[in-house]
Amino acid sequence: METITSILLGIGLSAATGFRIFVPFLVASIAAITGYLPLSPSFEWIGTYPALIAFGVATIIEIAAYYIPWLDNLLDSIATPAAFIAGAILMVAVVSGLPPLAKWALAIIAGSGAAGIVQTGTTLTRAASTTTTGGIANPVISTVEAGSSFGLSVLAILIPVIAGLITIVLLFWVSSKLFKKYKQMKS
Repeated sequence: METITSILLGIGLSAATGFRIFVPFLVASIAAITGYLPLSPSFEWIGTYPALIAFGVATIIEIAAYYIPWLDNLLDSIATPAAFIAGAILMVAVVSGLPPLAKWALAIIAGSGAAGIVQTGTTLTRAASTTTTGGIANPVISTVEAGSSFGLSVLAILIPVIAGLITIVLLFWVSSKLFKKYKQMKS
């Protein structure tokens, strides 16, 4: 059961990186430092004070940058590949009870996949907002995304089973929306 719980925790944290890259790392770092989140041996550095400071500064910069109208869309082009990597890192950092090959395969498929689906959804939402409102609604979207990243990260650590199930439902919903959008574009 511990392995399944850690996988659901990893999926929740990975999906949260799709909203904001550094928020889940900051939350995981705080949880690890306080002893609430055990990390895989090679990833214990996430639970150190230098990492906490770095994640805190990076989080502030990332969140603030998304409130600058032209920079938010530029950040999405950088955040998309970064979310895939961050999702995999967080997944492998928290999953326990699996051999390394299985852990990394899960991280690449589920961690990167969860982060990538959410990031793609946020990128398309921001692009639609920019197109339809001239970017006026983008700060509201940025606030929702940052709050979602924080909320999902905390929920994943406190109640991983609920967070994992919510995330799986969210991933299916976003995937279906993306698939419908793709089919419309092909028509």
